[in-house]
Amino acid sequence: MEEVKKMKNQNRMSRELESREAESREESWVPPNQLPTPEPQDGYRFRWVRTSVMGLEDQRNVSLRRREGWEPVKAEDHPELLLELGAPGTTPSKTGLVTFGGLMLCKTTEQNANGRQRYYERMSEQQLLSVDNNFMKESDSRMPMFSEKRSDVTFGRGR
Repeated sequence: MEEVKKMKNQNRMSRELESREAESREESWVPPNQLPTPEPQDGYRFRWVRTSVMGLEDQRNVSLRRREGWEPVKAEDHPELLLELGAPGTTPSKTGLVTFGGLMLCKTTEQNANGRQRYYERMSEQQLLSVDNNFMKESDSRMPMFSEKRSDVTFGRGR
């Protein structure tokens, strides 16, 4: 009986000596973002806008984004980005704007960005509704098609 007690005591470690650090999982590696992220500003959202493709200027895209409310960001307003943008293809000294490899940093108000997002959400919902209506148009009473768009919660008796 004493031998069993001794063996039990030998296999046990004090809880204080145990460490969860040894059992922690390794953190997974994620590649860094290729575009620098500006310091957040209250009331504004940032976005990189394409200015050129394969060396050809894309004025149409820039003009469209400006009409949507996106304004180019001045390099002097974000000096922290200039340290990260020390690569070829960046020309803050020539244009005075934050550019990187055919992209230009732009900002817009939160209100404008939220309105734009709601607009595209409504467009998406309308397209889904149109597809569903077109699908159900082919339904026949002899063999109806099934398209349920809602879920119900039911409560049953336990066993």
